[in-house]
Amino acid sequence: MTSNGQQKSEQNFSSMKFRDYPLPLDDIPRLHVDDPDVSRYIAQTRPVVITGTKLAEPALKWDLDYLQENIGSGMFNVFEAKDRGHKFMYYDPKKAQFNKDFKPQMQSMNLSFPDFVHRLRASRPGDNRLYLQQALNNTVGPALVQDFVHFNWSWVTAQQRKYNWGPLTSNLLLASMAGNVTPAHYDEQENLFAQVQGHKRVIMFPPSQFGSLYPFPVNHPCDRQSQVDFENPDYEKFPKFRNAKGLQTVVGPGDVIYIPMYWWHYIESSIDGGETISVTFWYKTTPISKTISYPLSAQQKVCIMRNIEKMLGDALKDPEEIGSLLHTLVQGRYEDSHKLMDQT
Repeated sequence: MTSNGQQKSEQNFSSMKFRDYPLPLDDIPRLHVDDPDVSRYIAQTRPVVITGTKLAEPALKWDLDYLQENIGSGMFNVFEAKDRGHKFMYYDPKKAQFNKDFKPQMQSMNLSFPDFVHRLRASRPGDNRLYLQQALNNTVGPALVQDFVHFNWSWVTAQQRKYNWGPLTSNLLLASMAGNVTPAHYDEQENLFAQVQGHKRVIMFPPSQFGSLYPFPVNHPCDRQSQVDFENPDYEKFPKFRNAKGLQTVVGPGDVIYIPMYWWHYIESSIDGGETISVTFWYKTTPISKTISYPLSAQQKVCIMRNIEKMLGDALKDPEEIGSLLHTLVQGRYEDSHKLMDQT
């Protein structure tokens, strides 16, 4: 079953056009929902593509025409990439207020769905790109609500209980133009990512490669995002990126990929495959056990580092002092500090 899945993945890569990156990449396992190894991967918080779940099967008909006819007359959250770019790097608007030098790569706007579709279809090479990201709730029209109700909730709820995830926090509808890129970042929730239209390539890195991906500081508006431009990496500024080794896959209609908390993921819509539509299922993390087992996992180490940065920021009242203080703390005192950073 695994070998067949790998063959399908390779066929997707050969038939879909994606960008090239200077990275060694292995395949993310691709397994049928009935394969017992699916449980092993999720229990170990490792990514896996799951086929045959029927999780969002009613949404497989959600092309732009169907959505435009049934999604209702509300206003929807749409991001526009600036400077004719194709990258949609998330940022925190609240943190941006305190960073005068920050220049976001995208801007947010509210559009009706017909306006979004019109702008998307009227777009020409060189125009700014659009990416709709909208919460699925009772504002999206009765037909979509009925489709949503008939998702395979019994399966996904069983996963939530089996792995002791917290509550479902949101479902996002993602409608992307061909060739759009979400740069590498990690999230602090568990994610089951369902593809319903078109194909996306997903490149992932474990949390143990934290030091090779150079995340922005916690206080920065682009917290949890990698500073490295995968298409043109600056190895002088980010030398450890040469050591980054990832996993990749292509997901198409009906596929579900498990994106574990703290795993880096870089997602791009195929360049020549038209628009892509996806639905996310976000769950809060597993409640923290009162009994800590050692050695700590890579996820736990990332969590510790984030908390240290936050505490220092609160204590110093000046985010610019955090780096200097940490550098003073480590320099010349921990001979193996560079090895430790490579492992975290």
